[in-house]
Amino acid sequence: MKTNKLKYVLYGLFLAAGIFFGRLIFGGHSRHNHPAEQVSENETQTWTCSMHPQIRQPRPGKCPICAMDLIPLKTTGTGTENIDPDAIQMSEEAVALANIQTMPVGRAAPVKEIRMYGIIKPDERLLRSLVSHVSGRIETLSVNFAGETVREGQVIAKIHSPDLLNAQQELLEAKKLETTQPALLNAAREKLRFWKLSDRQIAEIEQTGKVLPVTNILANAGGAVIDKKVEQGDYVSQGGALFDLADLSSVWAIFDAYESDLPYLKTGDRVEYTLQTLPGKTFSGKISFIDPILDKTARTAKVRVETANPHLELKPEMYANANVRAALKHTGNEIIIPRTAVLWTGKRSIVYVKQPDTDLPVFKLREIDLGTSLGEAYVVLSGLVDGEEIVVNGAFVIDAGAQLEGKPSMMNLNAGIDAETLRATALHVEGLCEMCKKRIEKTANNIPGILSAVWDIKTKQLHLQYDSKQTSPDEAAKALAKAGHDTEKYKANDGAYSALPACCKYRKK
Repeated sequence: MKTNKLKYVLYGLFLAAGIFFGRLIFGGHSRHNHPAEQVSENETQTWTCSMHPQIRQPRPGKCPICAMDLIPLKTTGTGTENIDPDAIQMSEEAVALANIQTMPVGRAAPVKEIRMYGIIKPDERLLRSLVSHVSGRIETLSVNFAGETVREGQVIAKIHSPDLLNAQQELLEAKKLETTQPALLNAAREKLRFWKLSDRQIAEIEQTGKVLPVTNILANAGGAVIDKKVEQGDYVSQGGALFDLADLSSVWAIFDAYESDLPYLKTGDRVEYTLQTLPGKTFSGKISFIDPILDKTARTAKVRVETANPHLELKPEMYANANVRAALKHTGNEIIIPRTAVLWTGKRSIVYVKQPDTDLPVFKLREIDLGTSLGEAYVVLSGLVDGEEIVVNGAFVIDAGAQLEGKPSMMNLNAGIDAETLRATALHVEGLCEMCKKRIEKTANNIPGILSAVWDIKTKQLHLQYDSKQTSPDEAAKALAKAGHDTEKYKANDGAYSALPACCKYRKK
């Protein structure tokens, strides 16, 4: 019992100590602070909807979209400078915690980095087949498996050939008539030479007067055996292949290049690549051929790179990873920004630009047009100028803050619309199918000031939310009629209607 009382006493002491030190650290200046909800007399309070941050009005009330109670909008900070109302102001501590990094915009010569993946293949120009020059039965094979190395002039097999026996017998008979018919002897010798007997073998037959029961087949080229065609005891015909050889002193690296990368590759470009089998070692070669026909499934074309292989390190079927740095044609110095600086919305590309001459960090959204992708960077066609400072790390954090404060963001460039100018209406628009729905909604959403457009196939009603300062339902109806869809007020002309697909023809004949 005493132990329990002592435990409660200790808990009480710890709690009292915590309260004391907490007030000492966090509450020392509380009497000088104002409540968070209190707004200074010189500051105008703005109210917004937690579900629809684009709603902003100067007084409390209900959201015109979802009827939820409006809440006070967070202020942008305590900076004294006049900043753009659509910009996001942050403290130095918040920037450090979010690891937000910036860099000035500059120009450089654009170089596109292209990555390709491929496989090592034998050079097809160095492939050879070792064949039998006579018909017969294979008595002995000197090469027994694929992968074995063969030297030029090496005996690869011994063959027993009845045709060759007859030709040797003809040579011996012609030898007897050498003095009277020398041309017959020369013809017999040429026949044996045609069947690849050497002059030494022919001389040996003439000297001994005996035919050779089996004849050696010699390799007329050297290389690695990639395919064994026969077994010992097999019968082969004249010209029948015994082995396929590949000379691996030079090989091809065959890479797959995506369709979008092909304009930046050309024959003669140097390519550096690495192999998983030989980490840390880099090989290089020049592009000797680009396949003019694409793979219709993968949308890639084969790119061939020739590489010398004197030490036979590169072996067929090894995987290779290539990296090509291709200078873009017909371009000079361009504005280039890192890939990490860009936020994408599907149709738009967004960056955040740091505002100059402010005491605290201030960032504002900027829509830009992007050009060629350079791998980890992009060429900027418009939207930025030299010297401007952009966010290259942490842009998503800034954008999240913009969304919470109801300011323009990557998902809502129309944020900040006054509730007094926000309108909602419905238009009757003719159409039949899902293709009509996509066309109608796309046409309406492309009108500046339209916040949302949803068309109901069953009721034919197009539900619009728009800013009355920028547009009107009448403008939307005109645009839809121009796209080929009749509205209550405007009718599409015959040319626009005739251009619609057959499934979209809604007019009754």
